[in-house]
Order: sequence, then C-alpha cells, then structure tokens
Amino acid sequence: MKKVLVTGAAGFVGACTAQKLRERNIEVVGIDNMNDYYDISLKEERLKAVVASGCQFEKIDIEDKASLAKLFHNHKFDVVFNLAARAGVRYSMENPEVYMSTNALGTLNILECMRTSGVSKLVLASTSSLYAGQPMPFKENLAVNTPISPYAATKKAAEVMAYTYHYLYKVDVSVVRYFTVYGPAGRPDMSPYIFAEALLNNREIPVHGDGTQSRDFTYVDDIAEGTILASKNVGYEIINLGGGNNPYTLNQMIRMMEKISGKKAKVTFGEAVKADMDVTWADITKAKSLLGWSPQTNFEEGLKKTLEWHSKR
Repeated sequence: MKKVLVTGAAGFVGACTAQKLRERNIEVVGIDNMNDYYDISLKEERLKAVVASGCQFEKIDIEDKASLAKLFHNHKFDVVFNLAARAGVRYSMENPEVYMSTNALGTLNILECMRTSGVSKLVLASTSSLYAGQPMPFKENLAVNTPISPYAATKKAAEVMAYTYHYLYKVDVSVVRYFTVYGPAGRPDMSPYIFAEALLNNREIPVHGDGTQSRDFTYVDDIAEGTILASKNVGYEIINLGGGNNPYTLNQMIRMMEKISGKKAKVTFGEAVKADMDVTWADITKAKSLLGWSPQTNFEEGLKKTLEWHSKR
C-alpha cells in the first residue's frame, strides 16, 4: 500500500483509520460530505486531526459519481477503504431513502470507479446489525437475510453488490462487520456518548428499554487496526471485528461509568425500539486467524479514555 482512499474520513472510524494509516507512512486521500446528521463541529474536530496527520482531504459525497470519477482519475489508489455511510438504526426508520442512496448507491459508485480505474482492493465497512435473530456468538457464515432496519438492509445491499464486483471483475473485497464501536470523539447518537455526556453533566441518562440489552462494545482504535489489516488480499471475505467477549448490558456500562467517574447516574427507562437488537456478540475466530487481529483495549479501559475525552469538552 502506497496510496489509499478513505471515504468518510471525518467520521468516527474513518478519522481514526486515516490517522493510523499515516502512522504507517501511507499516503492517504480522505473524502467526506460533512453532512449534518450530527453536530458538524465534531466532524470538523476530527478532520482537523486527520489533516494535521498529513492526509489530503476533499469534500466529496460518494453519491456524486462525477466527482468520484474525477478523484479516481487524478489519483492512483492501491486500496479503497469505504467507511462512509449513513449509520444508526433509529434514524434509518425515519429517512430510509437517504440510507439507500448513500449506503447502497454510494457503494456502487465506488465499485464502478474502482472497476474503470483498475483499483483491485476494497475494504468495506459493514455492521453487526445484520445478525438480528441469529444464534450467538455471531459467525460470518450465518445467513443474514432478515434485516430488521433500513440501515441493516442497505448495508446488506452494499455487501452483496461488492460480491458481484468480486465475481465479475475480480475486485478483492474484505467486508468488516463492526460491533458497537465506542471511544473518544464517538458518534453522538450512540449510547456511550449519550450516557457519558448525561452523567458528567448531571443530567438524566435516557435508556430505551430496561437496560438489559447488551452489546459487544469494541474500542475505536482496535476497529481501525482491524480495518487496516483487512487490506490484505483475501478474495472475498466477511470478517467480524468485535470485542469477542461476553457482551455488556447497558446497565453494566452505566455502573462502570459511575465507578470510573465517581458520579451517581440518574437513569430513566423508556420504551424499547423495535428495530434495535437485544444482544450482539461477535465470534472473532476468523479475524484472529486471517488477519492476526484481536482487540487490545478492554471495556473498562476504553470507557475511562472515553470519559476523559468527554470531561475535557
């Protein structure tokens, strides 16, 4: 890898991945549409660090095929990390069209530009949300044909389109399915961010459901490392990147945050969201054997770093 494209470079995972690629002295071109799905100042903060690390940046939307084609014409990429996406289960129920156009059509635009410009390696970010209703721990060979949110459905569309381009045009594809990524400068629509902000500012922590739903939380630095390792040639593989241990409930996360911060949480429980999964738990056997990857940050350590970041805001 000499030069790579990172889409979604101002996003949570994209920004971390771009900086870690620069630490390996790889030339990085990052793109992002800088949409206002959440506070744009957070994206600008991440982007400032990305550019400071030596990445080039262009404001481009992956839905804009003409701008993408020009970008691919001007650069010779060895690998494309397609980390741009509309994320979030609940918002996808309100705006399914946006998710389809970004996650599905945007990925198709990337694949077409790769095909016409001769780029042969794609790392595609996907989601554990596809495993709804499957036996745990989730293995990559499970049939995931019953997505329960538009978000999951559009990520499935991206995965299968990538397979089609692998079959037809020999594009080498690593699909990395992320399990509940958390850490400093995280997404404001996710529970670790929401809970940390509420706890540290003496506000009520809103929980959808009774708090017994659990997630295989995975620290952002570990996710970024796994994403980069997935740039090796594999043919077409789906690879789980998750904590790999027994998942933590939301109630356990709140208690751990209380322990770390020394503050008492005020929690309110509300109605559960139908499109939310009850439990996620990754089998990471393939990531260990194929990529030599395993998470290095335990949940308490990761939460401590997360709370330290929030306390400085």
